[in-house]
Amino acid sequence: MTSTSFEAPPDGGSMIRLTEILHRSVKLRQRRFEMLPLRGQGAPFTEPHARNPSDTLPPSELADLISSMSVIGLLEPVLAEEIVVDGKAPTIRLVTGERRLRAMRWGAVNRPENPHFQALPAVVCPGPLSEEERHMWRFVENFAREPLRPGEQAAALLYQRCAILVGKLLKAGKPVPQEVYAIPDPAERFLALEKIRGTDSSCAAPWSEVLDRLGLQLNERKASELVRAFRALPRDLTEEMDEAAIRLNTRIRFAELRNGRAQAAEGIWAALKSSKRLHLLPTAVNVGLEEPELGPEEIITEAEERQDAANADRRAKLTRVPTRTADQEETDEGDDAAVPSALGADEGAEIAELGHPMQPTAPAEAMPADTAPSRPAVESNTIRTALDGIRGLLAEVRAGKEIARYDRGSLRLALRELHDHLEGATADGATDHDATTEGSEAA
Repeated sequence: MTSTSFEAPPDGGSMIRLTEILHRSVKLRQRRFEMLPLRGQGAPFTEPHARNPSDTLPPSELADLISSMSVIGLLEPVLAEEIVVDGKAPTIRLVTGERRLRAMRWGAVNRPENPHFQALPAVVCPGPLSEEERHMWRFVENFAREPLRPGEQAAALLYQRCAILVGKLLKAGKPVPQEVYAIPDPAERFLALEKIRGTDSSCAAPWSEVLDRLGLQLNERKASELVRAFRALPRDLTEEMDEAAIRLNTRIRFAELRNGRAQAAEGIWAALKSSKRLHLLPTAVNVGLEEPELGPEEIITEAEERQDAANADRRAKLTRVPTRTADQEETDEGDDAAVPSALGADEGAEIAELGHPMQPTAPAEAMPADTAPSRPAVESNTIRTALDGIRGLLAEVRAGKEIARYDRGSLRLALRELHDHLEGATADGATDHDATTEGSEAA
């Protein structure tokens, strides 16, 4: 294959730039999302020699992929092109995703009851695609496997919305000037296209159509909020927030603060960024909106105090020991006086000789059976290591970071099993007071 200008990522591989590249191809701009049949008419075939993609690769080579699909389905659609020949029904030829197609075909034959193997998610373009267009799509697809950040996702949504709007305008006989195509910012380009559309509702590009075209599992409200934050903030600030992994809700609140108090908002961002304390941004934004008389430094000071107070309260809840009642204290004192010494007979005799008379001692075998653990105890170092990890995770979550979807599932499974074990241990004889005291000591 001859080399093209798409072999190296433009501007560091930015997804916004990659979406612009994708927008250059007329055929790729006309792509649509479809659920294709896996057998019969309309099912995709592959090159070379139009071979059947279900029978050439042993299932053992696809075991991991099939296992994943059987649980969560196919997350990344394949790319196919629609080939139209005069006098014949259109055929669908696969462009990228042969392993995914093979795994889906195998699952449809061998796991027909599984709903994830009923149809193939695909992005379909009018064909035939040129080699450059195929290479362009593979390049973008490889980079798209990295999770999109909010600013990049908003830009991609707007580019797609512009593409749908352009298609409807041209179909309705409304020309789009070349200078509109040349507008680099997707939000500004969309506004220019909206002016051309005017009040013609037949040419509108609703979010439902945009999301369906892209095949994204994203609701319209989330798409609207992404674009709202993207429009309200400068592009360089959006990129900085992407790099710092600032959450969408914080961006929206920051945009509200910036709209009414631009100088304060800019001062807060600059100070927190330079001091590497961006974990304070959500609290600082709330302070700025609640107390408009405060300046940037005063807002940050107040945010630190609130954050420290919240962290101290959380620590207190994690390490709090239940208040002991007077009855419990008296019982403990009585126990101290009545419990026989654990010293041996010789040691007891020596103490008696020193003037400390000993009460008669009970043999060790007479102690209650439940005072000794029935199973080996978990090493205290293991407990402390686990608690340190949990505290570290809580600190990152409190700082505004998000736990990935699959990690959330793993945590839920581990916590559920641990909870069942702790409940079972309590039911076997440990009292609530014992469990709480043990937990406080470990914490």
